Amino acid sequence: MAKDARDNWENPMQFVLACVSYAVGLGNVWRFPYLCQMHGGGGFLIPYLLMLVLEGVPLFYLELAIGQKMRLGSIGAWTAISPYLGGLGLASVVTSLYLCLYYNIINAWSFWYLFHSFQSVLPWAACPLNANRTGPSEECERATPTQYFFYRETLNISPSIEENGGIHTGQALCFLLAWVITYLFIVRGVKSTGKVVYFTATFPYVVLFIYLIRGFTLHGAINGIKYMFTPKMEELANPTTWINAATQIFFSLGLGFGSLIAFASYNQYHNNFERQAIIVSLINSGTSIFSSVVTFAIYGFKATVNYENCLERTRILLLNTFSLSEDSITIDNVFERIVELNTTHPEQFAELNGKLEDCNLESELSTAVEGTGLAFIVYSEAIKNMPLSQLWSVLYFIMLLMLGMGSMLGNITAIITPLRDFKVLSCISTEVFNGKKKCIVCFICLLLGLGFTTTSGNYWFTMFNDYGATFSLLFIVLIEVITVSYIYGIKRFERDIEDMLGHRPNWYWKIMWAGVSPLLLIGLFLFYIINYIQGGTPTYQAWNKDLGKSEQIEYPLFGQAFIGLLLASSVSCVPLTALYVFCQRRKHAQRHMQQHTVNTVAA
Repeated sequence: MAKDARDNWENPMQFVLACVSYAVGLGNVWRFPYLCQMHGGGGFLIPYLLMLVLEGVPLFYLELAIGQKMRLGSIGAWTAISPYLGGLGLASVVTSLYLCLYYNIINAWSFWYLFHSFQSVLPWAACPLNANRTGPSEECERATPTQYFFYRETLNISPSIEENGGIHTGQALCFLLAWVITYLFIVRGVKSTGKVVYFTATFPYVVLFIYLIRGFTLHGAINGIKYMFTPKMEELANPTTWINAATQIFFSLGLGFGSLIAFASYNQYHNNFERQAIIVSLINSGTSIFSSVVTFAIYGFKATVNYENCLERTRILLLNTFSLSEDSITIDNVFERIVELNTTHPEQFAELNGKLEDCNLESELSTAVEGTGLAFIVYSEAIKNMPLSQLWSVLYFIMLLMLGMGSMLGNITAIITPLRDFKVLSCISTEVFNGKKKCIVCFICLLLGLGFTTTSGNYWFTMFNDYGATFSLLFIVLIEVITVSYIYGIKRFERDIEDMLGHRPNWYWKIMWAGVSPLLLIGLFLFYIINYIQGGTPTYQAWNKDLGKSEQIEYPLFGQAFIGLLLASSVSCVPLTALYVFCQRRKHAQRHMQQHTVNTVAA
């Protein structure tokens, strides 16, 4: 393929913003703060930043270099290196397809919450009336209004993955809207994507900055900030802390999906991707830390409100039990009065056993929540207690949409670009993948993803999120770095980089590619396998409406079988493609030998 026959970004800034928009996603907002909370607050930054240097930046650089040099999507790029490695690109496409199927449902939820934010009272601020309109819904009273709105109103969730009540019409419409917008973003290739990323890459920072200012003015926000920046250095002795730091860097940068290779394939041949790899990696990690500060300010506000509400309930209980005057107990002296009343009225105080709550601010702050629980329940809980809650709700869910849509640009590009470039599909590439015909790809993903809008869809979402990408991405990137270092060859790769940049990579990059990064990936890969085996039967969190909370149950046999299919389907592309190429070459060689024999006899 000629170097000038391919579309290009209008300028390097578009490429950088596309990478930022793709890499900076929902994981920066709902995964990194959770890991900080779990692993010692500020102490977690030590392994996180170390893994950025040892693993994140070198692998990010490697994928950009491959894409810019080959000027092809993942399938074409790895096939050009070796026909036996075409399956590596195919594995990336399959993994990106799995991600596309379920990732847009998060955007659908964001649309749902955004549309419901334009009300005088946020619908998750209080429990709705029951069917008889005689009081609040029993399920909501057992849970919380925010949990009820997410699990019942948003998902209309079934009790288990085995029970399905059909498609949620509202969610299906929001899901359709998410895919329509995704299609509009990519309809003209890099020409339209390059314009969109100016907004999707920058607007979330505007909202985060606004939330940072607002967060610091919230009552109790300082408690959350102190909790984040008070390091628990003993967590550094925990191997899980280091493993989680490595995996967070790995997945946050979007390695292995083929999106970075696809984006880089539209660069000018002599574009300085080395500098861009460092810039994007630092922006991505800086955003994670920045969003954590915002999140912990919100955490502090929510925890303080819950703590003070607990103290108020305790105060009222004491006032009523001991018939005390209203001003005799305040929130500030609750604990002192408990000790005093326990001493002066031991028999009467004993009657309170089981009624007194354990009010603890530290416990509230240490309650770690990640994923949808953080994005759609914890944040909603905090937003409803803010003045002008509708405004903050609209800003927050628009930010989630920009983060989600920005990542979807990379996900869908990782599918379309390699399929269009791959020679086997050249007969349909012009007809299907150019212009408006790209809607066929989006439409297929829409149809396949409608299952996530059913009442059991959230359980399938969890399955895809837990098992659809993690194992395969570790395998894909491990094969990538081994291929470049030991099959394609570091020396040859150096010359390619010199041809593009005018200089060879320094010793740091070569040591990372040839030694450190592969060893880290092997360690992560083995840890995942061992952890999966030792974990026993896979489980998921099912919503129990009678208890008003989630409970952990095992996947049924068909669920376990589907998990096995998810784990094996993408990874198996690599050996199966290599076997296919080997058989084809052997068949071609046999035909050549037969033809040569016939020609010899005829002579």
